[in-house]
Amino acid sequence: MGATGSKLEKALGDQFPEGERYFGLENFGNTCYCNSVLQALYFCVPFREQLLEYYGDVKNPGDVEENLLTCLAELFMQISTQKKKTGVIAPKRFVQRVKKENELFRGYMHQDAHEFLNFLLNELVDILEKEANSAKGLKEHSSPTEKIANGIHVAQANGVRKEPFVTWVHKNFQGILTNETKCLRCETVTARDETFLDLSLDIEQNSSITSCLKNFSSTETLNAEDKFFCDKCCSLQEAQKRMKIKKPPHILVIHLKRFKYMEQLGRYKKLSYRVVFPLELKLTNTMEDADCEYSLFAVVVHVGSGPNHGHYVSLVKSHNHWLFFDDENVEMIDESAVQTSFGSAQEYASNTDHGYILFYESLATNNDH
Repeated sequence: MGATGSKLEKALGDQFPEGERYFGLENFGNTCYCNSVLQALYFCVPFREQLLEYYGDVKNPGDVEENLLTCLAELFMQISTQKKKTGVIAPKRFVQRVKKENELFRGYMHQDAHEFLNFLLNELVDILEKEANSAKGLKEHSSPTEKIANGIHVAQANGVRKEPFVTWVHKNFQGILTNETKCLRCETVTARDETFLDLSLDIEQNSSITSCLKNFSSTETLNAEDKFFCDKCCSLQEAQKRMKIKKPPHILVIHLKRFKYMEQLGRYKKLSYRVVFPLELKLTNTMEDADCEYSLFAVVVHVGSGPNHGHYVSLVKSHNHWLFFDDENVEMIDESAVQTSFGSAQEYASNTDHGYILFYESLATNNDH
């Protein structure tokens, strides 16, 4: 344990970033899905800083009822305040809380890292929203002029519905998609906005993230049984539908759909397709005129040939160095090693390390997302 720590310190030498900590996470029986995502989130610096700030501001740790947010904040605090620069930490309390909150993660089965990330971010949002609502409720109760019917406060100001509460989780990860449908008879365009915390992309053999994003935004024709009910024509009509990114997030999380249900097999199969993802990504399919530029800072990698077994590791960029996190082990790697997780052009290849979740940070410094 100490050996890997000292090895890493030796490798970085006087380039070891000041104040940074590189700690492996103990595995509690198939919890690599959790460890790999935690490492990616820890090195998502804006998220980490806001989580620690939240923990410092709001909490008298003793008074607060434990939840997933407090457990995550405590874990990040524990890592960031270690006296040693490297080592291993057991995220026992956090893992116990995850299992308590969601029965899906209770067993010792191989779990899905993307499902876990999704559950975690949504759970953090729920906790922050509840806290904001109860704080708002206290303020409103203490103000004698405002009466709340049946204790339920309808979010309206001067008869106008207030914007939904935006948490710091939203500020980091949330983007907006626009679903545009154009009636081919009257040419009326109907647009519907929806928010996302990550983008799930279908993948093809020998493709790239850019081509997967293009396919995501490609135009689809709705005809035959899929016709669209046009409000203007008051009938079912043929239409064209497409998805655009209206507002790109500050942190863009891309999930590659590597697990596909095969009807003829009656089970899921892992797609080991080669999908190239760049270190610098330009988002061109947005509704904003300018391209959005992103830099890759973490990859959650699925290792193994099938969906129900295997292992998760993460590759993380920190202070211009790339690191490999495999549960308790942390090693320095060369930037070129990231390419080994693109996937393979052949169906049965010896390398089963495949990029599964990609984390990109916006390069726009004056980003107000």
